[in-house]
Amino acid sequence: MSRVAVAAGSQIAADAGVAAAANGGNAVDAAIAGALASMCTEPGIIALGAGAFITISPPDGDPAVIDAYVEMPGRGAPDDRRGGGAWEVHLEYGGGITTLVGHGTVATPGAIAGFGVAAERFGAVDWAELVAPARHWAEHGFPMPAASAEYLGHSHELVFGWHPESHRALHHADGTPLRVGETVRCTGLDDTLAILADEGPDAFYGGTIGRRMADDILANGGLLGPADLTAYEPTTRSPLELAIGDWTFLTNPGPAIGGAAVAAFLSLILDVDGWHGDDVARIAAALDAVLFFRREQYDHTSERGGAVDTLMALADGGDPRRLLSAPSTIHVSAVDVDGLACSISASSGYGSGAVVPGAGVWLNNSLGETDLLHTGLHAEPPGTRLPSNMAPSIARRDDGAVIAIGSPGASRITSAVAQVVFNHLRLGMPLREAIAHPRLHVEQFDGAPTLAHEPGIDVEKVHGLTPRPFDSIAMYFGGTQAAVWDPDTGLDAVADPRRSGGTAFGG
Repeated sequence: MSRVAVAAGSQIAADAGVAAAANGGNAVDAAIAGALASMCTEPGIIALGAGAFITISPPDGDPAVIDAYVEMPGRGAPDDRRGGGAWEVHLEYGGGITTLVGHGTVATPGAIAGFGVAAERFGAVDWAELVAPARHWAEHGFPMPAASAEYLGHSHELVFGWHPESHRALHHADGTPLRVGETVRCTGLDDTLAILADEGPDAFYGGTIGRRMADDILANGGLLGPADLTAYEPTTRSPLELAIGDWTFLTNPGPAIGGAAVAAFLSLILDVDGWHGDDVARIAAALDAVLFFRREQYDHTSERGGAVDTLMALADGGDPRRLLSAPSTIHVSAVDVDGLACSISASSGYGSGAVVPGAGVWLNNSLGETDLLHTGLHAEPPGTRLPSNMAPSIARRDDGAVIAIGSPGASRITSAVAQVVFNHLRLGMPLREAIAHPRLHVEQFDGAPTLAHEPGIDVEKVHGLTPRPFDSIAMYFGGTQAAVWDPDTGLDAVADPRRSGGTAFGG
């Protein structure tokens, strides 16, 4: 009998989670192993030098969110180093993206440290077992995933073509990018993972890998140095909680905005009964209000925790107008038959394009995400946790049933997760139907407030937003992954049809 269910953005990641479970691991081990495999086999989408949020709910005991997101580097750096090592690129991806690349965009990565804390506190197997599946693929090469190939089709030259090692790993000899299914090999990644397996997460910070990473970044005009890596510590927080019928919904709290935006949106639509006419108008208005608040009140403040508290207080009133008056990622979900649930979202931004020479480690560009950091490059004080859209979430029912859920999708994470949760927990749709159901998203597009939506949603009664229809369901609207344990029906896992995800059962 299977003990663990895993849903992830790729079949490789889902299988990695089950491999950890087969060696005695639980849901937390499975989620970490899956996330590590994703970080090593989904180039352009994610990287080892990433940040993450890890939401964990034991069947007995307090739930926790481990904040292992990236933070602002620059401890002890001279002033003349700030503002350099980066340049702007524009990608024709998702309607157009402007971002910064180069070593100056690399923030202090936190994911590996966070996985170490989660494994030590909640896991059941040795750290090396969690690294083993990723290590296998690094040694033998891995097939180019469809999601990576799609993104690299837009970014392979501007983001991943300027650095020699990055270019070699992702291109043919004639300069064309690798296609779906072709083998990717990252020079030195197998050795890096061997060190990580042997030395543990500390190798990424004060150890062998960390020193190589910091030396390379500083030598190429970046800001991240050894002091930033050794000072990094994950933070454990209590999750935001929201009652939805006989379910308790848990998600990551401030200072990140993703989980709070999901919870606020859900608070505003808990009395909505479906997806017809006026219902759609209310859903669109609620999403517009939450995202407006974010743009106006959160994105331009250094007091992000206070802004999150204000958002939740205003949403609690159930009136979107209160908010109006007052934006690349992977996800792995895992549950086990003991009722332990783990939800991990990780991001390395759009990619800096830089690889640590001989180590196979791609570096994040979290300091260059202009859609998240409105204060400017290197403007935040060292040690500041950067803003994030990620919202790894868990819902637990009174009878012990539990769902781990989350999504990649940049600014669409909020709307993707919230709509699936609304469909399943509030409207009672079966989980597969809830995930496959058409989605909408409110955004600024070409300078105008716009309602992007998939076919099958009646938007006639939505006013004040320019319709932006899609011809079919699209990865643009996220790639929600969910794993479930129910005392009556057992384990289940669902991967979003919008993304070439995978599910696996075993242990």
